[in-house]
Amino acid sequence: MLETLLPILIFAALALAVIGAGRRVRLWRQGRPSPVPILKGLAAMPRRYLVDLHHVVGRDKVMSNTHVATAGGFVAAAVLMILVHGLGLAEGVLGWLLLAASTCMFVGSLFVARRRRNPPARLSKGPWMRLPKSLMAFSLSVFLITLPTVGLLPEDFGSWILAIVLVVVLVWGLGEMFFGMTWGGPMKHAFAGALHLAFHRRAERFSTSQSDREGKVHRSTGLKALDLDDPQAPLGVANPEDFTWNQRLGFDACVQCGRCEAVCPAFAAGQPLNPKKLIQDMVLGMTGNSDAQFAGSPYPGKPLGEHQGQPGGPIVVEAGGALLDADTLWSCTTCRACVEECPMMIEHVDTIVDMRRHLTLEQGKTPGKGAEVIDNLIATDNPNGYAPAARMHWAADLELPLMRDLIQVDVLLWLGDGAFDMRNQRTLRALVKVLRAGGVDFAVLGDEERDSGDVARRLGDEATFQRLARANIATLSQYRFQTIVTCDPHSFHVLANEYGALGGDYRVRHHSTFISELLDAGYLTLGGWNGGSVTYHDPCYLGRYNGEYEAPRKVLAALGIEVREMERSGFRSRCCGGGGGAPITDIPGERRIPDMRMQDVGESGAELVAVGCPQCTAMLEGVVDATAEVRDIAELVADALVIGDRATPVRAAGRSADNLAVEVTT
Repeated sequence: MLETLLPILIFAALALAVIGAGRRVRLWRQGRPSPVPILKGLAAMPRRYLVDLHHVVGRDKVMSNTHVATAGGFVAAAVLMILVHGLGLAEGVLGWLLLAASTCMFVGSLFVARRRRNPPARLSKGPWMRLPKSLMAFSLSVFLITLPTVGLLPEDFGSWILAIVLVVVLVWGLGEMFFGMTWGGPMKHAFAGALHLAFHRRAERFSTSQSDREGKVHRSTGLKALDLDDPQAPLGVANPEDFTWNQRLGFDACVQCGRCEAVCPAFAAGQPLNPKKLIQDMVLGMTGNSDAQFAGSPYPGKPLGEHQGQPGGPIVVEAGGALLDADTLWSCTTCRACVEECPMMIEHVDTIVDMRRHLTLEQGKTPGKGAEVIDNLIATDNPNGYAPAARMHWAADLELPLMRDLIQVDVLLWLGDGAFDMRNQRTLRALVKVLRAGGVDFAVLGDEERDSGDVARRLGDEATFQRLARANIATLSQYRFQTIVTCDPHSFHVLANEYGALGGDYRVRHHSTFISELLDAGYLTLGGWNGGSVTYHDPCYLGRYNGEYEAPRKVLAALGIEVREMERSGFRSRCCGGGGGAPITDIPGERRIPDMRMQDVGESGAELVAVGCPQCTAMLEGVVDATAEVRDIAELVADALVIGDRATPVRAAGRSADNLAVEVTT
């Protein structure tokens, strides 16, 4: 009986899976075109799965091992089941291998069941609660029907009743594993996730070099530029079809694990954003449905069932009833914590900024002070509306060299719009003191410098960003320099990672990295640290966006400081709340993000928090009843400088900035 039924069941399940796959692919392809190398992507998929994806999954060792056992066991068992029971190739070791694979999968399913017994709040419930049973049904039934094949049980073992029971259990498992994988269900992510790795919108995220094989994460964090010269190209995303087809594929790959939810600062602050639900809402937009059946945490303050998606309908409408409220999009700080933690490598920040672009460029609906900031950028090239000539007022007594006078230097010091802020002017003055103590050959653009465009781009005003970027690129093209150094990670990021698409390729260094290199080269002498305990706050745009975690800590160590690390530090550092235009749009929540970060500082017991970003400085110093002093790394170094004989200029010493600064890998 089983010999007759098994091939029919297996190939029927495969046929239904293929039909479902075709339907799913057509659903993704309703998005905008996005050229990808099909064969190259498919060939790269195994490595991307086994190396890049598991680099992220492996941060949780238990779940990593569970995933290896369950997913690896399933893939092996499915292939071997087709060979052994579908094609009748039971000779040799294939049957025994099938037993081993199904056993491995069953062991993995036990860990999944344990995980689902009392699941954390971040995990979606609903249909996902049946997943352990479905995994067990498939693996156990395949194991049992294979025992007679390898001779461990007689061919006629049991009765027709037992055979029917086994067939029913196998049909259950086949239905979830094969049919559900392409038609919808908890296993949907397996099919979509594999193809998402092959056709990812950012193929450059994946391992390509020896350094990656040594454990470093390859980064691609710059936002994609809009083609503003194409009248047919949509200005941002208004409806689900405006996303590219591989973005839609990425939405379908979401496993609803909630890692993004657990690290999102806006969600923790009670603002109306949950990155996991946002991705699932994009899936609703593709298929059309209400969010009433969502089995995870809602947006804070917004109950389930209030939002409805339609394939061709708007994502955000003012009167409500669409997929999202605008406040959900404007709550994001673009800190990229969600992207860093996502085991499916989904690009949440790109998704949010794409939708912001439509609200800003097409509808002119930027909340809070966003519209005023954009108007200021258009009128004065800086977000606060100051006269451009005032950019150098803070340095009237410093006699800073100007690029227009020198034409060629080793280092261009990029001031950023912190030059208009009295607090950040202290950091800039400290940095100038450090550069001069190190004998660095540097100059500034002065009033030729414009805003980098970071805040305009994050607020969705791609047109203003590109105008500012092209103007800065044109200015920089007039001069010769080896390296750009800045104390602003946001300017650092756009100059290093986003100007390239517009023709501006530069070697850029954050000031902490450059100071570290000066120390290594012996151009700075520092006294000992006599202050209290210190912790370090990792800026999002320096750490998660650009992978720089060590240089600031090396500088602090050179000062004699032993850093008291906060619980959330490094790639898991909590955002200060200052990125993505969040302080400008100012979406209310239950608490403030910088207050939460200062609480992290307090729990470390540190009396001082060292920072490397003017936004972080402003946000943390704005905390009422702060438990620690806030100081930039440049200020700490400047205070500790031991000034003796004048340092030999870097260029004259035969060690130029070209030697001191290695090109940033973006």
